Amino acid sequence: MFLTISTTGDLGRPATDLGFLLHKHPDKAQTFSTSHGTAHVFYPEASAERCTAALLLEVDPVALVRRGKGKGRGGAPDSALAQYVNDRPYAASSLLAVALSTVFKSALRGVCAALPERAEAPLPLRIEVPAMPARGGAELVQKLFGPLGWATVEAEPVALDEQFPEWGDSRYVRLVLEGELRLADALRQLYVLLPVLDDAKHYWVAPDEVDKLLRAGEGWLAEHPEQKLITSRYLSRRWGLTRQAMERLELVRLAEADDLVIEDVDNAVDETTDTEEKPVPLAEQRRDAILAALRAAGAIRVLDLGCGQGQLVQALLKDVRFTEIVGVDVSVRALAIAGRRLKLDRMGERQAERIKLMQGSLTYTDKRLTGYDAAVLSEVIEHLDLPRLPALEYAVFGSARPQTVIVTTPNVEYNVRWETLPAGHVRHGDHRFEWTREEFRSWAGAVAERDGYGVEFVAVGPDDPEVGPPTQMAVFTRTDKPGADKPGKAKRGTDKPEAHKPETRNTETEKEAKAA
Repeated sequence: MFLTISTTGDLGRPATDLGFLLHKHPDKAQTFSTSHGTAHVFYPEASAERCTAALLLEVDPVALVRRGKGKGRGGAPDSALAQYVNDRPYAASSLLAVALSTVFKSALRGVCAALPERAEAPLPLRIEVPAMPARGGAELVQKLFGPLGWATVEAEPVALDEQFPEWGDSRYVRLVLEGELRLADALRQLYVLLPVLDDAKHYWVAPDEVDKLLRAGEGWLAEHPEQKLITSRYLSRRWGLTRQAMERLELVRLAEADDLVIEDVDNAVDETTDTEEKPVPLAEQRRDAILAALRAAGAIRVLDLGCGQGQLVQALLKDVRFTEIVGVDVSVRALAIAGRRLKLDRMGERQAERIKLMQGSLTYTDKRLTGYDAAVLSEVIEHLDLPRLPALEYAVFGSARPQTVIVTTPNVEYNVRWETLPAGHVRHGDHRFEWTREEFRSWAGAVAERDGYGVEFVAVGPDDPEVGPPTQMAVFTRTDKPGADKPGKAKRGTDKPEAHKPETRNTETEKEAKAA
């Protein structure tokens, strides 16, 4: 296996700086042992104008076969058919990717104490791989490397036999990449995409491969148009690991879209307390009221938007009339807890077909949420900053448009009845507001009128004659016929009441909706 990395320069910024960035001196050849052979690093040319570093990996075919025996999918990919005659020692694959990470470990991290500014700056690079398997052909090579900033991506197919052109091309290509990129970014791309194009790995893919993929894909994989293919192939099509990686990549994308750090987005789960509201009987009464409203509406396909840890999903699953239940939350941790609560890994096939948990932000329109009978927003809206609420309104009522929408939220007037709640405080640390009964009815009425719904209000919990119930619920029902044109996307948020919220709350931080 062979790979070269070239760059150009001048006397002011000599090309031989490549030696500092790779942590390999151009004046000497170096040898490194790997689990399947020996890696050599040397420089065919090294001058101020042009410098080329070469990585040659000599694979021991016998050792490769012996290490692969008895390991199933973790063994050498082609050894079952041809133990001693295969392409593993010659064509760039996961073996070369591992050698890259071993030999150029510091360069992959972008670390260079001698020339830190060069490590952070793009370089004019030319990378050549003479023989690389490409399951998907030259077209797939273009799809994978094209969106990554390379000015030139050449994938020249290698003929099966030049003397017999009628035989056509092999599955191998000669790869040439040219462009200005950070050296660390280029190496990370190769580390991920070499085994992806080969569509095979020479070792067993363990759960820690997800972390490796996300580290190497930082800055480019979350927005890559072929993200799903890359993730699936890199993780050897292990669907559980692929799903985990895709969820974490989606979290990265959502955080970047709102200019937040991941921890601010993925915080639906309180590390110290259970997020289910106390006392527990009120939470149960709220779920019972939601279930009763869903049954009365005749809903059978239900969305739980902001499903949190899955308490409502679990209650819906117990009623056989609900044939399709979808829980949606922006938090990966909350969805993982919900999966454990529901025992998805041990659930029977028929029961598992009724339920789906998926990650999504409720302030963005999502085609996956259309076509359902009902949607539930249980203790969700109060977790949004008020400027974000119109986006949720349009995503649910204007875009998804289920026949029935059920919204529950705390009644701030009832807070005086909570002996343990200090005056002026909201019920949960992440609540951005809590509305009075008049404020909630005003908001719900405006949404219903704008988006073509009727609305009814239900008291949940003991209905105090002075301050009302602890939880207030609105049941929205579409007044237009299913399939009719949607109302226009009217300007939203101008007629909402001012919410009660503590003066110390930082309402500038825009967090996604999540269930309490």
